[in-house]
Amino acid sequence: MGDATSDSIEVIIPNENDKTVPRCSHGPALLFERTRNVAQKGRRFYACSACRDRKDCNLFQWEDEKISEVRSLAREAQNSSKSPPFTHQEYSSRFLKFVSLPVEQRRFCVDCQLLILPGEWMNHAKHRALSENVSVQMLKRPSLLLSPLDNKKSNAQYLFADRSCNFLLDVLLGLGFQKFLCVGTPRLHERIKLRNAEGGSPIKSLLLDIDYRFCQFYGQDEFCRYNMFNHYFFDEQEAVTEFKAFLCEEGGAKVIMITDPPFGGLVKPLANSFSQISQTWKSVNDESEHVEMPIIWTFPYFFESRILEYFPSFSMLDYQVDYENHPLYKHGMTGRKQSPVRLFTNLSPKGVQLPADEGYRTDVNGDIVMNVVTVSSHHGVTVRLVVAVLFLITPVVRNKQAVSTVAATNTK
Repeated sequence: MGDATSDSIEVIIPNENDKTVPRCSHGPALLFERTRNVAQKGRRFYACSACRDRKDCNLFQWEDEKISEVRSLAREAQNSSKSPPFTHQEYSSRFLKFVSLPVEQRRFCVDCQLLILPGEWMNHAKHRALSENVSVQMLKRPSLLLSPLDNKKSNAQYLFADRSCNFLLDVLLGLGFQKFLCVGTPRLHERIKLRNAEGGSPIKSLLLDIDYRFCQFYGQDEFCRYNMFNHYFFDEQEAVTEFKAFLCEEGGAKVIMITDPPFGGLVKPLANSFSQISQTWKSVNDESEHVEMPIIWTFPYFFESRILEYFPSFSMLDYQVDYENHPLYKHGMTGRKQSPVRLFTNLSPKGVQLPADEGYRTDVNGDIVMNVVTVSSHHGVTVRLVVAVLFLITPVVRNKQAVSTVAATNTK
């Protein structure tokens, strides 16, 4: 089954080698089919993969529509006009010049969301400047310097709270992962770089995100501009080369993907993109088909059935993911204001120890491990979950069998 909206519009995943798929400034379009009933197929059309509102991206084309050369050239011109002002390599060169300036000459234009060099000051004289003293510490936290995108119908940015970042890092480092593919998780990527600066074992991270503004702060080996709804790398071959090199687990460096898509994103195209990432991981590491790339997908719990439709090996963990700049989804909220975002993963739930200081309690009694957690259920009702895991050791076959029981009781 595909993703169907109230208009009965279904997403059709096109052939990735189909060169006739129209493109907008967000890459290849998605193919949709408008249906009225199950028996009658509707007419198919192409539309932008990233934007749900035609006001944000007006690409629309019937699948069987013939496009004139004039219209095709006009579309190419429009796409070009929406391209970033600099290439990734040019952004990197500008950054090196910027950090070499005395701190009093480092300026950031709030209106243009751009690090500006002295020769460009006059062009931004009437714009808002965040500061004339952009410190190195500020440059290490671009997610605080940049204004979060706030269009809920395209690319609204809600950033992980530091506590959620630290929880994920502590758990995954404890499981032996050393390379983090951060898909749409700039705050986690940022936190990894900060940890590396603090010392200890180096962690590698590659950020894939559609927001080109990160090109200003990260080199091509740290950031690839990427659309997770159509698996499109904007710098194409150069970015794909960096991406494949990062996925390679040379020297035993274990890779995991952590992704935080927009809450309203369609599950089917997202699942298709993540499956392609997993296939690439298998290819570069010569893994067999039955081996899965480790993935953590953060998404609202009410999408559980849709995610499991495409990733049946996933399970949902009851950890509440919080966001620093979301009006509601913050740590400490109660009732229906609690974050509905959970972790969906193919990692073993037994390996993910939930933090005791956030209300998750773990009592160990011999071979019985009990997790007692107060969470919001799927229906918004507060419940206490008691999870008991009993390990039975059979000397003859020398293996462990896990028997789990779950008891839920309402609390007032």
